[in-house]
Amino acid sequence: MRLLLVEDDVMIGESVLDALRGEGYAVDWVRDGAVADSALRTEQYDLVLLDLGLPKMDGIAVLKALRTRRETTPVLIATARDAVSARIAGLDAGADDYVLKPYDLDELSARIRALLRRAAGRAEPVFSYGRISLNPATHEALLDGEPVALSQREWAVLEALIARPGMILSRAQLEEKLYSWKDEISSNAVEVYVHSLRKKLGPDLIRNIRGMGYMIAKEPAPASPSRDGGGDGSHTPEADSVDDGGDSGDGGGDRGGD
Repeated sequence: MRLLLVEDDVMIGESVLDALRGEGYAVDWVRDGAVADSALRTEQYDLVLLDLGLPKMDGIAVLKALRTRRETTPVLIATARDAVSARIAGLDAGADDYVLKPYDLDELSARIRALLRRAAGRAEPVFSYGRISLNPATHEALLDGEPVALSQREWAVLEALIARPGMILSRAQLEEKLYSWKDEISSNAVEVYVHSLRKKLGPDLIRNIRGMGYMIAKEPAPASPSRDGGGDGSHTPEADSVDDGGDSGDGGGDRGGD
């Protein structure tokens, strides 16, 4: 998941940035409203954490501009405890929720998870897909009820795909979920994570749609009694153009060019 943090206070921004990256999010941090507005016009984010008191362009103006473009990106506004009128103004301008400053980082993480669930149309706190369960609060992954060790970026790839079953995500789209602006991206990073996930969860879970990207089937395959391969050999209509055998597909080209 890729988040935009809009916070002009350096100490607060660094603290929140570290906390969110520690949760496994890719985070871009900007310090004024004008840069935030520009980023929101050119980049895709899963959620925005928006301070209202910003230089150059205040948070309410950033929010109104976003909603004027009919963008539905979840926005969590940050306000001081005594700024009731600012909270009301932010919610009326299109914010989805608010968090009080100074931040309680545990509460902030919980509110972010709740908004991401809501945006994905889920009420339950755990992703379930066939034999696999993902708990965003604990970053625990289970296969047939047993824990599976995943790196933060393996988790991010899996979460992005399981949240959108039946949808093809290009390599560039997956990279946007994995990396913030300043991160260096190797040319085959997504393929490496997909290959690792296939080894851990079964070769048939993630499908390579040749020349387009990756997906998981819209419906999970029937449970298999064995755990040695993860797949049951079934074939869905979506798989007609699928190359299930390798991780070398171009997946949509370099970042930014699907």
